[in-house]
Amino acid sequence: MKIWIFMGSTSDRDTMASAEEILQKENIPFETFIHSAHREPEKIRELIGKARDEGVIAIIAGAGLAAHLPGFIASLTDIPVLGVPLAASTIGGIDSLLSIVQMPAGVPVATFGIGKHGVKNAALFASRLYRRIENR
Repeated sequence: MKIWIFMGSTSDRDTMASAEEILQKENIPFETFIHSAHREPEKIRELIGKARDEGVIAIIAGAGLAAHLPGFIASLTDIPVLGVPLAASTIGGIDSLLSIVQMPAGVPVATFGIGKHGVKNAALFASRLYRRIENR
C-alpha cells in the first residue's frame, strides 16, 4: 500500500513538500510525480492505469490556476483523490479552489484548503486512511 502525490509543475514543489514530510514522519510509503494535466495527459493516464496494481490507496493532487489535475486524475480512477488548490495566481488560489471543489457529479475529488495548510491536511487525511486500511 502507498500514497501517490501529484503536482503539475516543479514550481509547486515547495508547497507540496509538506505532504512528503508528513508521510515520511508517519512511515507511510509514497511516490511523487510532477506531470501537467495539460501538457502530459497521456503520461498521467498511463500512471493512473498502473495505480491499483501498485497498491495506491489515495492520491494527493495539488494544482494551481485552472487546477485540472485532481479532476483529471479522478476521472481516470476510483481511487480516492485528495485535491489541494495552490495559490499560483494573483487571486491567491481562489480560482484553483473553485475549480477543484466544483467537480461535476461522477468525478469526486475531496477538496482541502488552499496552499500548505491544505497540503498538510490532505497528507494527514491520507495517513489516517492508510492506517484504517492497514489495521483491518
